[in-house]
Amino acid sequence: MRGGWVLRRVAMALPLAVGIVLVSFILLRVMPGDPVDIMLRGGGTSSEEEARALARQLGLDQPLPVQLARFVADLARGDLGESIRSRQPVGQMLRATLPATVELALAALVFAVAVGVALGVLAATRRGSWLDRAVMAVASLGVSMPAFWFGIVLMLVLAVGTGWLPTSGRIASQYAGTVPWRTGFLLIDTLLAGNGAAFRSAVAHLVLPAVTLGAELAAVVARVTRSSMLEVLGAEFIRTARAKGLHERRVILVHALRNALIPTASVVGLQAGVLLGGNMIVETVFSWPGLGRLVVEAIFARDYPVVQGAVMVYALTFLVMNLLVDLAYTWLDPRIREA
Repeated sequence: MRGGWVLRRVAMALPLAVGIVLVSFILLRVMPGDPVDIMLRGGGTSSEEEARALARQLGLDQPLPVQLARFVADLARGDLGESIRSRQPVGQMLRATLPATVELALAALVFAVAVGVALGVLAATRRGSWLDRAVMAVASLGVSMPAFWFGIVLMLVLAVGTGWLPTSGRIASQYAGTVPWRTGFLLIDTLLAGNGAAFRSAVAHLVLPAVTLGAELAAVVARVTRSSMLEVLGAEFIRTARAKGLHERRVILVHALRNALIPTASVVGLQAGVLLGGNMIVETVFSWPGLGRLVVEAIFARDYPVVQGAVMVYALTFLVMNLLVDLAYTWLDPRIREA
C-alpha cells in the first residue's frame, strides 16, 4: 500500500518537472538581450561574421523548437550543455558549487527547526505570559525583515564590530589548499582529513550565512508550532494522558508535540526547497561560492545552459522535498496514507 502511494506521488510530480523545464527554456530565450553579443563584447570583438559563427556553433541561430529538441536530446544523455561564458561543462560547474549550497541550506534548516520548534513549544506552554508575547514579537520581526539587511547587521555586529566571526567565504585561506576535496562538504571533508583547525574555521564561516538564511524560517516554524500546539493541548487525548498521571514533560514532548508537528513538517518541507532556491541574496552578501551565486552571475551574463541546469536542480529539489513531506505525514499520522 505504501509503495503504491509513493509511486502515485512520484507520477504526479513528473508532469510538473517537465513543465518547469519547458517554461524556463522558453522564458530565458524570449527575454531581451543577445548572449552572443554579450560574449563578443566581453572578449573585445564584435564583428557580425564572428557573431553569426558563434551563434551557429552554439545552436542559437536555430528556431526554438529545434533548440528545444536538441536540449532534450542532450539532457536524455545526461549532458546539460556547455557554459556560454566560461565554456565549461554545466554539469561540472553545478557539481562544484552545489555542495556549498546544500551545506548552507542544511545548516540553516537545522538552525531554523531547532530554534523555531523550541520557541513555539515554549510559547504554547506559557500562553498569555510575557514569554509568549516576546516569542511572537521576535517571530513577527523575523518574518518581516529582509534577509540581506539582517545579514549585513549580523556582519557588522559579529564580524566587523567584534571580530568574532568571518564575513565571507567558506574557510580561511590558509586551510583552503590543505583539505582534500572528497565530498565537497567542507565540514565533512575537514573531519575526514582530521584537521580540527580547518573544521573550526569552516564552522565559523558557516554561522553567519546559516543564521541569516534560516532566521525567517525559524520565525515561521515558531508561529506554526505554537498555533498547532495550542490546538493539540486542548484535545481530549491530552486530558486523558494527564489524567493517567503522566509527567507533564512526557505529555508535551511525546503526545502533544508529535501531533503538532504535522503542519510544521509541511512548512519545513516546503521551505527547505526555498532555502536551496532562494539563497542567492545570502550567498551574494557573504560571498558564499554556491549555486545561488553562480546563478546570479549566469543570469546577468545570459548564460542559458547554466541557468537551465540550475533551474532543473531547484525544481528537482522542490519535488523531492514535497515527496519527503508526504512521507513524513504518513509517519506522523498513518491515516493520511489511506486518504
